[in-house]
Amino acid sequence: MEKGNRCETFAFHLNLLLEVEEMKKYPFTKLVIEKSLTRKEYMESLQLLEILNERYEEDVANGLINHADLMIHFAGMLCYKLPIEETLEALEQQGLYPELTSLLNRLHYK
Repeated sequence: MEKGNRCETFAFHLNLLLEVEEMKKYPFTKLVIEKSLTRKEYMESLQLLEILNERYEEDVANGLINHADLMIHFAGMLCYKLPIEETLEALEQQGLYPELTSLLNRLHYK
């Protein structure tokens, strides 16, 4: 990783730390820092969740009950630095997209 990029990543992580009071309440944020995600990777991960959440809500509104494609999309598009199982647990514990992450966790352990 280039020096400038490392500095940018460090500054980003520091800002995240400054925004949280107790890391135990923010397991996904902690995971992002531990896995050294860049701002771009973090934003792409959040964008992925937003897209999947919208698709999930549309599927539910349309009466669909099989959501396996959402898990496939999540696993395939999640940043390579983030382990799927650990990420799902952290997202659910932090309360990000609770219905979606609960569903993805159930599908993952199916």
